[in-house]
Amino acid sequence: MIDDGVGLVETHQVRLFDVDCPLRLARGGSLAPVTVAYETYGSLNRAGDNAVFICHALTGDAHAAGWHPDARRPGWWDNLIGPGRPVDTNRVFVVSANLLGGCRGTTGPSSINPGTGDPYGMSFPLLDMADFVTVHRALLTRLGVSRLLAAVGGSLGGMQVLQWALSYPEDLRHAVVVASSSRLSAQNIAFSAVAREAITRDPGFYGGQYGAAGTSPTIGLSIARMMAHITYLSEEGMTGKFGREPQTGVLNHGFGPDFAVESYLQHQGDAFLERFDALSYLYLTRVMDYFDPFDRPDATAAAAAAGIRFLLVSFTSDWRFSTAHSRRIVRHLEQARIPVTFREIDSANGHDSFLLPIEAYHQTVRAYLDHAWEQL
Repeated sequence: MIDDGVGLVETHQVRLFDVDCPLRLARGGSLAPVTVAYETYGSLNRAGDNAVFICHALTGDAHAAGWHPDARRPGWWDNLIGPGRPVDTNRVFVVSANLLGGCRGTTGPSSINPGTGDPYGMSFPLLDMADFVTVHRALLTRLGVSRLLAAVGGSLGGMQVLQWALSYPEDLRHAVVVASSSRLSAQNIAFSAVAREAITRDPGFYGGQYGAAGTSPTIGLSIARMMAHITYLSEEGMTGKFGREPQTGVLNHGFGPDFAVESYLQHQGDAFLERFDALSYLYLTRVMDYFDPFDRPDATAAAAAAGIRFLLVSFTSDWRFSTAHSRRIVRHLEQARIPVTFREIDSANGHDSFLLPIEAYHQTVRAYLDHAWEQL
């Protein structure tokens, strides 16, 4: 019998903010209208408190689990979410939503500015991690969720979970932060800076107004994706997968994609163009650059008073967000006497480990959420 997880699912859209009640942004100003794309799996209980919110990574979307009709693959975290899986939809009501500033159904810089009739482009406001939380809190209110059992996120999604838990700890009982960071290193900022340069220097970028101009910075965006993908893999993983194998069985000694790893990266860059927008890449990476929630002296005060609990997970071969990033979060939480469980998982798959069905990782998340469920 084939396990199809949560089965066929549909992405929904809802308008949460409009001109009469705009979204107030953390850095000042407002935005309206704001539409959010989301999916749900499982059933909400009568009390509205068995919900788990899934926060996606940089290039993710609302489609975290299940299958869309005619799709070639399931949602990006399907191995983690579903009946009997670590995020067990037999017990919990799962909500997954696209980020503000994204390009998969939620309002972002390529959305139409109602004031001009053209895409926002670079006139779209700079965002803050807190804005993601504000929008998703409004979504939960619309869906009738009274309190989250947990928020779960990896990479950028883990940053959002951390922001949520520190700013509104009364919203959730548990925060699960996977392969993430509370403050990017200079190296991480540098990677994103080069990616943004590749995009903005592409002649097709057109000052960010490529939508209105009928162009697209395809070369820059594909290069940005290729470079980022290198950081998502480990040297051990890349060696095991590709080694120095030639793409066609024999080396041609030219400047084309001669090695298998070169062809793989080109494919990743080209495929990315079909599903992601260059402006969203700029805006979301910049949110990550500025994220530093522990920079305030009272950053942990509300969470310490609320009784929220944390699970932090890192992976041994992840050099993009190494274990040191998770340990920094753990130290801040422990200093505030906030209950935290930390696990470092052995994996050769680099940063992408958080997306994979690694047994020790899934067992950790399952055990933690099982205990959370028992305490509900």
